[in-house]
Amino acid sequence: MTSRLDRVAGALLGVHAGDSLGATVEFDSWEYINFRYPNGIREIVGGGVFEWAPGQATDDTDLTRAVLLACLDPGQEIVITAARNMLDWYEGRWPGRKPGSHPRDIGGATAAGLVAFKRSGDPSTSGAGDGRAGNGSLMRCIPTALAVADRDERIDHSMRISAITHNDRRCTTACAAYNEIVAALIEGTSAADAVAIGKAIAIELAAPDVADSISHGAQLDPAVLAATGQTQLPDDGSGFVLDSLTLGVAALLDSRPLADVLIDIVRLGNDSDTNAAIAGGLLGARDGVDAIPEQWVSTLQFRDEFIRAASTLVG
Repeated sequence: MTSRLDRVAGALLGVHAGDSLGATVEFDSWEYINFRYPNGIREIVGGGVFEWAPGQATDDTDLTRAVLLACLDPGQEIVITAARNMLDWYEGRWPGRKPGSHPRDIGGATAAGLVAFKRSGDPSTSGAGDGRAGNGSLMRCIPTALAVADRDERIDHSMRISAITHNDRRCTTACAAYNEIVAALIEGTSAADAVAIGKAIAIELAAPDVADSISHGAQLDPAVLAATGQTQLPDDGSGFVLDSLTLGVAALLDSRPLADVLIDIVRLGNDSDTNAAIAGGLLGARDGVDAIPEQWVSTLQFRDEFIRAASTLVG
């Protein structure tokens, strides 16, 4: 039986593993990936347009860590601490980076939000604005699901942490729905029932487009998408928040082993690292850390730190 600790660790390392697996082909097309890797990328090998080392965290995992550190700091208010941690990341106060150096990869909305936060010091007014509905807050939101026990507080924190950079309502409500799915999975709820909970939250928050994206994910088969390259998504999985949420739900409802599903999500290309990170968090919460191949876990930059964090959160 998969324990709560296994699921929490699986959620964190699932994000990291999906991120690192997909980083090799970030921005590449389905056609190129299937030519270069006809069986999919099956190992974490690094490289890609940003020349990552194998298992090195990209912005997806780094910003997840920024939120995680805020959740682990009992003496501080989570939202403001998360914003400050993200600013530290942006300005080069971060493990594995030259002090003062900017991130190798950063989304436009994330950069705009963090610059605004530095100027105002107020995370409630720093978002990039309506119409900028990228997946840059969905990719980092999972620690809130693991750390905040109260449902209403969890929803509030999910939306406010999103709004630091991504305050378009599609982003904030997608984060809330995703985190309610994760919270249900951590408690042992079935994938189908957890998805229903997430959809109900989207409806409760008056976000029918988010609810529709969850419903759409339930109709998609990642193996078919990977075989055909036909994503059936508005932005073809290129960074739109609802595309990534749809793919995450499709991955979660795929009954195959975690690795097989993530390999197929990466095969779709485009924003491959973020789509796989978002799906990986759900799959890790569903199946537990032992479902992630050990050869993947052993390469991950923050493996030991995330495992310790999971123990702290459960404890």
